Amino acid sequence: MSVQSGSKTSITQRFDSYQPSKTLLAWACVVTAIATMIIGFSWGGWVTGGTSSKAAAAASETARGELASAICVERFKAAPDASAKLIEFKAITEGYKQRQFVEAGGWATMPGQTSADSRSVQGCATALAV
Repeated sequence: MSVQSGSKTSITQRFDSYQPSKTLLAWACVVTAIATMIIGFSWGGWVTGGTSSKAAAAASETARGELASAICVERFKAAPDASAKLIEFKAITEGYKQRQFVEAGGWATMPGQTSADSRSVQGCATALAV
């Protein structure tokens, strides 16, 4: 039994002659847009403006604390009695007393501030304890 070539159409012929309706095209666009957003926000690293603002604020606070800690350590080391103060500091075993020592010394108070920031005091005490 032979198949006539004209009685059945090939897949490429059917694909070429297919004319989707406008409704089908509109739904395809909607589904594609939704899928793109889901993939972008889930795996693509996209974030909203609010999320990026929060991340930037957190990063700036961390950077400011690290900078203040580095300045505190340099001020501590530049003090005329730095070696004696370092021995005194390392003799303190409790972390909160080390932070109090750094804060009382004034090394962690940044210019224009009346008191030291807790993040800079903590970072300075941690760096000096090493």
